[in-house]
Amino acid sequence: MGGTDNIKQRLRSAAQTLDLVIEDDEIEALLAYLRQLERWNNTYNLTALRDPEHMLVQHVFDSLAIVQPVQDILDKNTVVAPAIADIGSGPGLPGIILSIMRAQWQVRCVDAVEKKVAFMRQVASVLRLSNVQALHARVEQLEPLQADLVVSRAFASLADFARLAGRHVGPGGTLLAMKGREPVDEVRALHEETEWRVDHIQALAVPELDAQRCLVWMSRQGNL
Repeated sequence: MGGTDNIKQRLRSAAQTLDLVIEDDEIEALLAYLRQLERWNNTYNLTALRDPEHMLVQHVFDSLAIVQPVQDILDKNTVVAPAIADIGSGPGLPGIILSIMRAQWQVRCVDAVEKKVAFMRQVASVLRLSNVQALHARVEQLEPLQADLVVSRAFASLADFARLAGRHVGPGGTLLAMKGREPVDEVRALHEETEWRVDHIQALAVPELDAQRCLVWMSRQGNL
């Protein structure tokens, strides 16, 4: 993956590509997150990606790519101190990355796998992220979180995501699914089977990643 200076420069370049302002302390926190993930992954198999190079691009850059789109939707909805829930967060993706980049966002990362929650809690402690909480639970068994935004990265189909996680979205809030190519069949099933509707689908260009990515923004029927 190259030395520390190389990674820092790539982070700065990625942020610039994404029209994202990134501070030196945020770069240091992202580096520390990567180091922790690589170390824990050797023992606990937190992610299928073993190569630190792949972790940087497919995990960190991929998560960074949604920071400004999320900021834009929260600004549009005039949410000042938002509550965000990351469902099926795994090792904190995108939740930990969001909490690093936006200290004013209160982020709850939910996962049913205990070792992944333990990792997120360790990272939050090491990086002193007071705005993130890791919850060990199945999403369907949690008390409603009343979040302004509920996000998921490859957690389930759109319809299953809406059924399982939709109740954690507060009034007027938004569901956000991070996907690869545009999920046409999933959108059809979502509209046929749930009260949720796709507001819009936003193409996403992740720095250094040669793959299709998009964001699927959803609102309850009648709230569009």
